[in-house]
Parts: sequence; C-alpha cells; structure tokens
Amino acid sequence: MLKRFIGCIREYKLHTILTPVLMIGEVVCECIIPVITAKLINSINAGCEMIDIVKYGFMLVLMAFVSLTFGVLAGKTAATASAGFAKNLRHDIFYKIQEFSFSNIDRFSTSSLVTRLTTDISNVQMAFMMIIRTAVRAPLMLIFATAMSVIVGKKLSLIFVFLAPVMAAGLLCIGLTALPMFRAVFKKYDKLNNSVQENIKGMRVVKSFVREEYEKKKFAAASEDIRNDFTRVERIVVLNGPLMQFTMYTSMLLISFFTAKLVVSTGGTYLDVGTLSSMLTYSMQVLMSLMMLSMIFVMITMAVASVKRITEVLTEEPDIKEKENAVAEVKDGSIDFQNVSFKYSASAENYALSDINIHIASGETVGIIGSTGSSKTTLIQLISRLYDASEGAVKVGGVDVRDYSLKALRDEVSVVLQKNVLFSGTIKENLRWGDPDATDAEIERICELSQAKEFIESFPDKYDTFIEQGGANVSGGQKQRLCIARALLKKPKILILDDSTSAVDTRTDALIRKAFREEIPGTTKIIIAQRISSVQDADKIIVMDNGRIDGMGTHDELLVSNEIYREAYEIQGKAGADGEEE
Repeated sequence: MLKRFIGCIREYKLHTILTPVLMIGEVVCECIIPVITAKLINSINAGCEMIDIVKYGFMLVLMAFVSLTFGVLAGKTAATASAGFAKNLRHDIFYKIQEFSFSNIDRFSTSSLVTRLTTDISNVQMAFMMIIRTAVRAPLMLIFATAMSVIVGKKLSLIFVFLAPVMAAGLLCIGLTALPMFRAVFKKYDKLNNSVQENIKGMRVVKSFVREEYEKKKFAAASEDIRNDFTRVERIVVLNGPLMQFTMYTSMLLISFFTAKLVVSTGGTYLDVGTLSSMLTYSMQVLMSLMMLSMIFVMITMAVASVKRITEVLTEEPDIKEKENAVAEVKDGSIDFQNVSFKYSASAENYALSDINIHIASGETVGIIGSTGSSKTTLIQLISRLYDASEGAVKVGGVDVRDYSLKALRDEVSVVLQKNVLFSGTIKENLRWGDPDATDAEIERICELSQAKEFIESFPDKYDTFIEQGGANVSGGQKQRLCIARALLKKPKILILDDSTSAVDTRTDALIRKAFREEIPGTTKIIIAQRISSVQDADKIIVMDNGRIDGMGTHDELLVSNEIYREAYEIQGKAGADGEEE
C-alpha cells in the first residue's frame, strides 16, 4: 500500500524532498534564536555597551528572516508536492476504473467511486502535506528543543520526560476510538452521494410525481445522520486540545516554579535570568511541537480511513483480463453461444442465463424479444465481453471472445445500450466517439441512415449544436438516433441495438431498419425490442423467458410454434387496431 502511494509522487519528488530539508533549516534557526536572546538578556543584565545590544539584535533579526524564508519556501514546495500527489493519485484511480468490468463497478457503486475520487483524495492530500511539512517540523523541533533545554536547563528538562508519556497515551486512546468511527462516516458519505445522484438523474420523475418534499426530507435525514456521526467523532478528537493545554500549562508552571527557585537559591550560579528566558522558550517550542503532533495525529487518523478506501480501488483486479498474445482481428460477424450459462457473481444462487445455444451467421439480422427481466440485455452484454460467461463459451468470428484483445473485439462490436448516454459537447464531437477521424460528409451520411439528419439540420448550429450533460436538451427519440449514428460510425462487423428505437415512432423505426438492410448488409444486426414490428422481418427471432430461450425462428414460424410470441403479437395487434379506431 505504501509503495503504491509513494509511486504517486512521481514528477514531484524534488518538491517532496525539498520540503523537509527547508523545514530542517527553519527549525535550526528557531532553536538558535533563544540562545541569542539569552545572551542578549545576560549582557544587558551585566551592563553591556550599546554595540553589544545592536550586535545581538542584528543576529536575532537575521535569524528570524532566514527562518521565515525557509518557512515560506517550505510552504510553497509542500503545496506543490501535495497538489501534484493528489493529481497523480486521482489520475491512477480514474485510469484503474477504466479497466474495470461491469461486475467491478457493481461491487463499488458509482457514488462510492465518486466519493473516493473527491472527499477521500482531499483527506489524503491534506495528510500528505502535513507529513512532509508539519510531521517533519514537529519531531525535529521536539528533538532540537529538548536537546537545547537539556544543555541549557540541565535537570529541569526531566519535566518533559514525565509529561510526554501522559500526552502520548492520551492521543493513542483518542486515535483508537476515532478511527473506526471515521470509517463508518465515509460509508454514509457514499450513501448520501448515491441519494444525490439518484435525485439529480431522476429529477423529471421527482417533479412529475411532486416528490420534492419527500426527497428533501430523505436528504435532510441522511445529512443529519452524517452530522451526528461527525459530531460524535469530533467530540472525541477535540479532546486532544484540552490534553495538550493541560500538558503545556503544567509544564510551564513546573518550569517557571523550579527555574525561579533555582535562580533565587543559587544566586544565578546554576541558572541565570537569560537561561530562564530561553528555557521558557524551549518549553513552549517542545509543547507546541507536541500540539502539532496531536493535529497530525488527528489528520492522519481521518486519512487512514480514506487511504484504505482508495487502496481498495487501486488493488481491485479487473474481472475481465486479456490473455497474452490475444487475437487482434475479428474475421467476421458470426456469433455462437455454446452451452452458455451466466450469473452476476460467484455467490449468486440463481443463474441469469441458462443453457443458451445460438448460432448467428455473419450478416444476419436477429431479433430478440421477451418480457422485462428475461435477461435479453444480459445476453448481448456477453458478446462484447462486458461480462464473461460463467459456463460455456461465446464465440465471435469463430473465436472465443476471451481470446480476443478487448480493443479488437469492442472495435468490431458496436452496442447501443438501453440507457442512451450522450456527453457534454457538440453533436459532431459526440458522433466522433464512433470514429475520431470521420469527415463531415461521413457524419452527415450516417445521420441520414439513422434518421437523425433532419432534426439536426433544424437546429440553428446544426452539427455544432451543444449537447448538455446526459443529452438533457434533446428528446428521447433524438438521443436514440444520435446514439445509433455514433455506433454506425464505427463501421462494426456486429451492431447491437438494445431497445434503442423504443422512443421513435413506428415509421422512423421502419426507415432505420430499411437503411440497415440496404446500407450495411454485411453487418450482423441484433435488435432487442418490445415491439413485434421492430423484429418481425428479421432473419431469425429469439424469444427469451426467465433467462432461457423459449423459442427461435422466423416471424411466421413463431406465430405457429411459440405461445409467448403469438400472445405478444395479438396484444400489440389489438392495441394497434384500437388506436386506429380511435
């Protein structure tokens, strides 16, 4: 774990090393200042000349300036190093997430990954800054100031020997109590972010059902729960303040009492007034170092929980991996499911798919229908290896999909998912996800095939129209047609439409299917749909029921042989007839 985090320093190694070096310079200067101050006081007490006062005064100003310079430079290098460390850590987590399969994402949840990329990294960044700066300064100051107090104050330094263990024991108890509480709070952060994410994504649903007040109360309850937990943990953590104050003032009282007593009883032969002054300064430096250590302790206690959460992501092994010497070319668009069964996790009791055997020839058009929950989407996700089959084999172009490189396979399998996603940017930028090098003419041609050209050219900026996040400023049907165009731009050997024309009218749906037949006859086309009309002219139709194939054949064959298909056809035909009568 430590090795992984050190690896995130990378190009900021110089700043990371310079910060402690500069802190050493600052601490040395601050420890020399009390010695010069003591000499100045003793000189004045002995009736020195003005030149001596000026000399010591100049030395004090010089040391203060040098100390300040070291401190400012250390602050700058620490800020650069910590911000750079956080940037690299965020980079590594994001790139790691890109390697995850759907099953990996399912284990973490989107909201949890967002929390780890934001709140957790901020905590680790602050801890890193304190480690390279304050965590260096505080121990060094503690060691140097203690050493100087031993040299100057002799036996009086034993006061620190008795008080330091008291504070250390108190801090240890605080940390051991607070750490598990911080872990629990961060898990609740995940739930809160999940609630916010659901609310924002489902804003239209919330408003249409007038559930704003309900969502407000739900958010307030989750927020209040986090506040209560943080309050409890902070009540424990802030005990380090009173503990520090008690140790500091006890030390000052004891030093003041014993030092004054020694000065008076020995007539200044054991300790003089200047030594008393420097001893008090060193005691303050020692105790302030302990105070800094307590702050570091609190910050690191909080960061440890975040570090573990970040490490979980960095050490997560993708469930889907490429083999060495993976196949880099897909021969054709043929697809074979051979005795395939699938479940979402090894611990799941039931299979989502069972005993699937299908052969699809290259260039065929295949329709898949079935009731909600019949695992239609799960079936096609195995083709592009978004999940791996639990049993059996899925082959594309005669080769097991597990033997392909992921890039080669997914470049030739274009999927328009059930949940269409557009990204912030222009229409042209979104479409070029399919082919970054596509010309404007190619884009217009593909948009014509997907029946998107007409509405795009109705916009004032046409293909340069800006799409809001998630495609919020286009309709569901427009979004679907843009996603189909994007998929077509890949020029794939296999095109999968997962209920991707559900938001368009039957005429537009028919025009899209006609364009597919005429323009991309060599591409294997798999169409998942709820409407029989969307698949009835397919070469082959697969009827899914409860994760199994209930029937397979042409439209006419299934009308005779399959009850589920015939019932769906009759219901939809009756609904269509009723609509025409109205």
